[in-house]
Amino acid sequence: MTLLDDDGVRAALEGLPGWSGDPSAITRTVEAPDFSTGIRIVDDVAAAAEAADHHPDIDIRWTKVTFTLATHSEGGVTRKDIDLAGTINDLAARHGAT
Repeated sequence: MTLLDDDGVRAALEGLPGWSGDPSAITRTVEAPDFSTGIRIVDDVAAAAEAADHHPDIDIRWTKVTFTLATHSEGGVTRKDIDLAGTINDLAARHGAT
């Protein structure tokens, strides 16, 4: 799997609203309407991550959920991270998170 460089990460993030980062990792914090919805988002992301065999770091703070993605085996951001970030965006939007 190929690591993305600064330009690759920057270009990929242009199509992923809310995400930021650099070649070491990308991150996004979503705000759910309430705590229970935040947990449902995490549950849905967990299922998607299992299916993709690629797992984000997740930090839950009441209605705010932060996702951090990096392909640890490769030492930084790869296409797997960009793809999962898009899935996370879709799932968060489906639950009304901003």
